[in-house]
Amino acid sequence: MKLSVIVVNHNLCEMLRHTLSSLVDAGKNIDYEVFIFDNASTDGSIKMIESEFPQFHIIASQKNIGYSKAYNEVLSLTKGEYVLLVNPDIISSKKTLERAIEFMDLHIDSGGLGVRMITPQGRFLPESNRGLTKPWISFFKLTGLAKFFPKSRIGDRNRKDWVEEFQTSEVDFLNGAFMLLRKSVLNETGMFDEQFFMYGHDIDLSYRIRLAGYKNYYFPKTYIINYGERGIAKFNRHYLKHFYGAMIIFAIKYLFRMPEIKLEGIPQMPLMYEVEG
Repeated sequence: MKLSVIVVNHNLCEMLRHTLSSLVDAGKNIDYEVFIFDNASTDGSIKMIESEFPQFHIIASQKNIGYSKAYNEVLSLTKGEYVLLVNPDIISSKKTLERAIEFMDLHIDSGGLGVRMITPQGRFLPESNRGLTKPWISFFKLTGLAKFFPKSRIGDRNRKDWVEEFQTSEVDFLNGAFMLLRKSVLNETGMFDEQFFMYGHDIDLSYRIRLAGYKNYYFPKTYIINYGERGIAKFNRHYLKHFYGAMIIFAIKYLFRMPEIKLEGIPQMPLMYEVEG
């Protein structure tokens, strides 16, 4: 099998319907399977999937276990050469899956790939080729970790060696809204770190892919529409706990002991990192 698609859903029934419909259209010429892991939704998501997409696999959890654990539970069931992780609030273009897989087939050094993301109004989302939202960029700058990730566009955006919206390039981080991963690389890196509940799991895995000697690519010759998790209320207690908690976990994991990246031509990171006074 060529592709396994995993969608983790929590109370986004209406958006999930559109996401799955777009995947059906995009997968017409691909040998693929789809798994939906439902994190204890109460909005009729499971009934909708059973009624409208009976060909897809459903795993229904009785409680919300977050993204990392959900992905890990499903990954062991997948049969595809590639694994695509997508949020339940994206719309794929009809050629997105074919073009992304074709690129990965041609670039055997690739561990993962992200595509150009746009809003429903057609605005380019810069997280597409930097993999980081503004709060994560601030975190990397404040901790000093930014210096270790030159391809993440954290610093001066006017640097000539950084890519623009329509330029294919290597990047540090992939955005979790759409992550196409080579299954054999996941077998090397290991699966998601389950310390990350809702946020940061994509950043951590992207980094480990690079540590294993593979490249992450930004591929803009196709796109998805990203609605941006409209179902999540921002700045409530639950959001703050898991969003900023992910930053703390990442800092503890890497800030004081940065492993060496194996890729040729990339300056080696020091084994120990000291916080500047």
